[in-house]
Amino acid sequence: MMQRFEIQDGWLDLIPDFLTPDESAEILNHCIYQLPLEQGKIKLFGKEHFIPRLESFLSENGKDYGYSGKRLTTHPFDQPILNLKDRIEKATGHSFNSVLINFYRDGKDSNGWHADNEPELGYDPTIASLSLGATRRFDLQHVSSGNKLSLDLINGSLLIMGGALQRHWKHRIPKQLRVKEGRINLTFRYID
Repeated sequence: MMQRFEIQDGWLDLIPDFLTPDESAEILNHCIYQLPLEQGKIKLFGKEHFIPRLESFLSENGKDYGYSGKRLTTHPFDQPILNLKDRIEKATGHSFNSVLINFYRDGKDSNGWHADNEPELGYDPTIASLSLGATRRFDLQHVSSGNKLSLDLINGSLLIMGGALQRHWKHRIPKQLRVKEGRINLTFRYID
């Protein structure tokens, strides 16, 4: 059952049981063992650092994507991820042509405060975020008001972010050192 979160300057829809535990395990294993996951580097304050997670970027049309001055290697969709994309499109009513996959190996891996507001995503992008594996906390903070919202994203849950959310909110996956299991997150997006 879908839950709608009407928030200042945007909206969130959460489907906690989008995938069954068996479906989630199958796709989680596919992502970890069949997709080209890489640990990239990012430059912060003039110094290069390893990104605290593994990533893979898949695109239907070969268009590339990057953030914080780095471009990701683009790979084509394979059939399991294409099937998943089609299923998410049917459930959400939105079209997607690419997916950024993040593998958080345990609670030490994280993703700092950011917005998915790169120009190639469009003015007010809709992003569908599928969580597989360990439950992780997803924090949001409004840029001007400072309002906060935290959600625990469980195995098989689908979070859809839309409206003006990416222009007005930042989000993150913080470190959670008690989490010992891995988590895969697939963020489906449309790139012009």
